Order: sequence, then C-alpha cells, then structure tokens
Amino acid sequence: MIGLLIQDNAYEQDIRELLMSFYPGETYAHEIKDGVDFYVQTRLIQKEEDGCAASEEDAAGQEWNVGIALWEQIKEGEAAGCSPYFPVPEGLEDFHLASSSRGYSDLSDHSETKNVVKQLFYRMLTERTGHELPWGSLTGIRPTKIALSRLEEGWKEEEIRSFMKKNYLASDEKIDLSIEIAAREKMLLEPLDYDRGYSLYVGIPFCPTTCLYCSFTSYPISKWKGRTGLYLEALFKEMEYVADKMKGRPLDTIYFGGGTPTALPAEDIDAILTKLDQLFDTENALEFTVEAGRPDSITEEKLRVLRDHGITRISINPQTMNQKTLDLIGRRHTVEMVKEKFLMARELGFDNINMDLIMGLPEEDLDDVRHTLEEIEALRPDSLTVHSLAIKRAARLNMFKEEYSGLKINNTPEMIAMSEACARRLGMEPYYLYRQKNMAGNFENVGYSLPGKACIYNILIMEELQTIAACGAGTTTKVVFPAENRRERCENVKEVEQYISRIDEMIGRKERILG
Repeated sequence: MIGLLIQDNAYEQDIRELLMSFYPGETYAHEIKDGVDFYVQTRLIQKEEDGCAASEEDAAGQEWNVGIALWEQIKEGEAAGCSPYFPVPEGLEDFHLASSSRGYSDLSDHSETKNVVKQLFYRMLTERTGHELPWGSLTGIRPTKIALSRLEEGWKEEEIRSFMKKNYLASDEKIDLSIEIAAREKMLLEPLDYDRGYSLYVGIPFCPTTCLYCSFTSYPISKWKGRTGLYLEALFKEMEYVADKMKGRPLDTIYFGGGTPTALPAEDIDAILTKLDQLFDTENALEFTVEAGRPDSITEEKLRVLRDHGITRISINPQTMNQKTLDLIGRRHTVEMVKEKFLMARELGFDNINMDLIMGLPEEDLDDVRHTLEEIEALRPDSLTVHSLAIKRAARLNMFKEEYSGLKINNTPEMIAMSEACARRLGMEPYYLYRQKNMAGNFENVGYSLPGKACIYNILIMEELQTIAACGAGTTTKVVFPAENRRERCENVKEVEQYISRIDEMIGRKERILG
C-alpha cells in the first residue's frame, strides 16, 4: 500500500498514474495508517523563504517552488532525517526522508506546474526502482498530439524531439515513433474540412460474450434475442435527429463499433445500413468501417450485407492466435475460425481488413506472441492494430481480482518490438497511436496499415480535430470548434434499457451542443 499526502490535489491524478506505472496493482491510502510501504508528499514552498516550509497563505502573486518527497519506514539503526523544507509530517516519526526534490514553477500555469511535479517525481521513482518508463513522465493518452500540433505550427522535427525529451523525459524510441506517426497523420488529414466536416459513430452494444479484459459498453446478444428491434427503434430516432442537425455538412468517415455490430442478425444489420443510406450522404464518405471483430459473430450472409452496402473496411480481430488464451479470456471462437472468416471475407471481395492483437494477455509469453504473429503474417491483413493490455475498472479481470489473482500478465519491450517488426515486414506503416491508463508495461496501442489503407476515423478520435456525432447506447459525441480551440462533449447512457426508455433525453443532451 502507498500513502498519498498531497497538498494540492490538482496533481494527485498525475502522481497516482505515475505510481501505477511503476507499481501496478497497488492500493492507496490518503491518511497515515498501518500497512503503508511508503508515503508520497507534496508541498508548495515559497521561494523567498528558501529552505522553509510553505505557509498556508494564498500563493497569488508570489514565487513558489513545488516540492515532492518519499518517506520510508526507518530501518534498524537508521536515524530519521529531513530537509529544512520537508519537516517530518505528524504521525510519521518512524519514517525517514528517503528522497526529496523541488523545482520552480509559476502556479498560475497549471500545465507547466504539472510537468514540473511529474518530472521531479519520475526521477525519484526511477532512482527508487532502478527502472525507466518508455514514455517517461507522460501520463496522457494522446502523445502524438504533442508532435502533431507542433508540426502544424511549423516546428522542425528536431525541435519537437528536443521539447519532448526535455519536458517529458521520454525515450528516443517513443519520441521518434510519435513524430513519425504525427507526420503521417498530418498528411492523411489534409483533405478534411475541420470546420464543416464531421464523422459519424454508431454504437452497437452487443457481443456474443463478454471478454475477460473488456470494459466497453457490451451486453450478451443472447439476452436480447427477439428484442433488438426495440434498440433499433431508439437508434433510428437518434440517427434522424443527427442527420437533420448535420444536414449540408460533408460526412467524412463512418464507424460502426460497440460491442460487436455483427452480433446482430443479418436483417438488423441490413435495416441499420439501409436507414443510414436514407438519412446520410454515405456515397461521398472517405471510408466506412464496421467492426466484425468477433469471428464467432460472422456469417457469409452478414458479410454479403456489408459488401452490398459498400462497406470499405472491416475488422476481424483474433487478439491472439493461441487457443488456450482465447479460452481463458472468454473468446468463444477457435483459431481456425479466425482463418476461415478472414478468408471468407477475402473471397467476397473485402480488400481492407484490419486485425486487432493484444500484447500482455494473461499467461502469454514471448513464444506465444511469436506464434500469433507468424499466423497473422501468413494471412496478410491490410492493417494491424497492436494493443497493450489495459485493465480498466469495469473489466471482469479487475472486478473479480480474487478469482483471477493467479494470472500472470506480462508485456515486454521484446513483445512490442516483435509486433512492430511483423507489421513492417508486411509493408505496413504506423499511422495512429494512443495510450490508456493501467497499461501492461506502460506501452501504447499502435495502428499499422498498408499505404492507402489507414483508418482516418481512428486518427480523428484520438487527435480530436473534427466533430464526431455518435448514436447508440454508451456513445460520446464530441463537437469541435476549431476557431476557438474548444471542444464540448455529451454522453449517452450505457444501459440498453435506459437508452431505449430515455432516448428523448439523449437527443436533448445533443441539442445543447449541436443545436
């Protein structure tokens, strides 16, 4: 257990995220109590009183240092020690100041102060653990935003590289990856109109089963057998509203996600796509993606429906090509089924097929990853999305920790490097990247694609440069105001029954930002 004695809780989340990167799975205490391994303390230290503890006065107009310290239990024969600006907190008389650091920051600049706090703390944690993180002190989920925004401002790549190294202490490898992807994103997004154009997301919150690691809005389709028409009725009402509000604006990309859209019966899929064609200008969209992610949800009839409606891109996601892992994580399909459905899609003419993989799945080692990549390379998909496992609060793996406590979750630099090498051998280039909280190994998710097969929607959802109107249970609409550098969002409820009964309320939420 780790104790947090945070004077300014504006930075607590960033401190906690760094701790989770170095000490995954730890619990936290916000007070002095038994069973704590060490304490993290932050203080504001008035600069003109160098060496003195911060007063409780308002910091406005004064110069302050930001200080951070680690307190550890006194070992036998070791005397308690402290610095002038870090007196022993009351209740920690049996602890000593293991390390402390401070740096100057203008507290009126929240972003600058946050970076100072994180840099100080990151250096202390690397000293304490002997480990460095690939992304340094970066805790945000969109690191390519840093590079892309500066490329658009005219920065040279070397200037961006120096900035990221100085401010975030990231590794050269990850900085280079960020810049490479940002440059490719800039090229791919050039045809888009950020002011008038928009993208459409349609959420289908059903799956054959719920995977062990999943935290998305997803419910077993078996419980809705014969009742999916109720969901479609509400969905169509929301789609009609969005089509009316966005009338006259170019629709750039369309994405059907979930859940697994192909968990629906073929007639439901056809009904949704027919309604979409009636309401929106789908013919001029740059791309149209449908997640057919679960091979056990795919049939030839459903693929024909997708093809006949002009779907340009689909995903068939194995996550792993090791049967023992598929069984463990709740994927009710076989490795052979992945191959069968992939080849079926190819025979029906689909020439832009993505496959998702997850590094760090329970019990998998380097040999398991190598086997998966060999199988994927033989299939030769058009794009490959490599995820690092992220355990979120909603995932079953996290909800039932006692039941799954014996599972080994391991993600290594070798696994990440091996997956990148596989993608490069297939002729693919990295085109988008994002990170999540609680990622195994503190790595990232990277999308690779053949030239001309990148998913523009994936870039847009990460870079937040264009309005994305979203329909369906558990979806989030984001409206971008480029001239003001401002974004607004509204969310739909996750529960399907609630979404159906409260559809007018969901539309009302959209009216506040689309109206």
